[in-house]
Amino acid sequence: MSINWRNVGLFAAVGFLILMTGFLQSWNTALIILNMGLVSAIMSLGVNLQWGFAGLFNIGVMGFVALGGLATVLISMPPTPEAVSAGGFRVLLALVMGALCMLAIILMRARMTAGRARGSATVMLLIAGFVIYRWLLDPAVEAIEAVNPASTGYLGGLNLPVLLAWPMGGVLAAGAAWVIGKTALGLRSDYLAIATLGIAEIIIAVLKNEDWLSRGVKNVIGIPRPAPIVPYEIDLQNSAGFVEKAASLGLDPVMASTLYVKLGYSLLFTIVLLIVLWLSQKALNSPWGRMMRAIRDNEVAAQAMGKNVTARHLHIFILGSAVCGIAGAMMATLDGQLVPSSYQPLRYTFLIWVMVIVGGSGNNWGAVLGGFLIWFLWVQVEPAGAMFMQLVTSPLADGSALKEHLLESVAHMRLLTMGVILLLMLRFSPRGLIPEK
Repeated sequence: MSINWRNVGLFAAVGFLILMTGFLQSWNTALIILNMGLVSAIMSLGVNLQWGFAGLFNIGVMGFVALGGLATVLISMPPTPEAVSAGGFRVLLALVMGALCMLAIILMRARMTAGRARGSATVMLLIAGFVIYRWLLDPAVEAIEAVNPASTGYLGGLNLPVLLAWPMGGVLAAGAAWVIGKTALGLRSDYLAIATLGIAEIIIAVLKNEDWLSRGVKNVIGIPRPAPIVPYEIDLQNSAGFVEKAASLGLDPVMASTLYVKLGYSLLFTIVLLIVLWLSQKALNSPWGRMMRAIRDNEVAAQAMGKNVTARHLHIFILGSAVCGIAGAMMATLDGQLVPSSYQPLRYTFLIWVMVIVGGSGNNWGAVLGGFLIWFLWVQVEPAGAMFMQLVTSPLADGSALKEHLLESVAHMRLLTMGVILLLMLRFSPRGLIPEK
């Protein structure tokens, strides 16, 4: 296999930018960019599976990322025994009853012929199920949220290793994708985009308002780290061996512990990225991958060849969402907290789509490159814009209205830069930096 030196050069250029950040700013900043670049690259691979392989226009990315973050709470956080005893069983019973109600409706509609009788039965079952569900859930939620609401007020998790939460984040996102896909994948691309965006907003609204599940806007803090690979800084600073090693390298123990922790995350994230990338490449070059691209390019021809387009779309939609869920769990672990209000479409949908488009949709390596490059620019554009504005406005007198206006506009440099980059790419390289072969 011949080496594409142009692509190697593009990755080397992004690596050079991160290295220069370490030399010119700080290695702490460089590692922050690297770690979030790794997570963003994984998210880009998930979106590339859906859009690049199958042409599915999913703009509800943030919903699946948020579900991955929720998985870290449900799996790794310690349980709240008082809250569990106050209403845990009743919440579980309410959820089971809700699921049984939906199953009864599905079975009933499958057995009855279409008509007024089936519609009436569906409405009656929905009303009865909703009343029973709320009768069971509401008192339990009220009892749970009354248990020390300042610090807990929620059920907590299973207190398992946080590394287990990463695949479970993918499972949780995949389950939501199955439900969404069964109802929305029959829509055309524009309607599918509207549906996925609306469902993502519903997921975020649930996380913000259901305190018993995720503490809502009070946030869950203290998500455990993947020990022993990523220890806590205070433990490293209290280790005589680590302090001695840092001193021998001429490093301050506090800064050395911070860098050590971030390097630990970098190692874990790199392993996950390589696994996802390897599996994506295998899928792309397999008969299944060729079938998905054939469906993407001409659904009518694929249907004429006997392919079940809707089923294949459901498969790829679930896979891409699962990858986004894994990335969301990794990001919550990196942050050490779940903040539902931080899941904004600008960061978790628009920016990821820019990464895929700029990198090259349909090419896994392009998605990875776009993840690193766009995240680097997203972080560095604002300080660079501040320096640029200071230089441009230096001839203007202090107190000038124009100078103050230009300096105050620095905060908008990120959006301006992303828009300009996207326009330039669509004009001069519409297939991306590393286009699909």
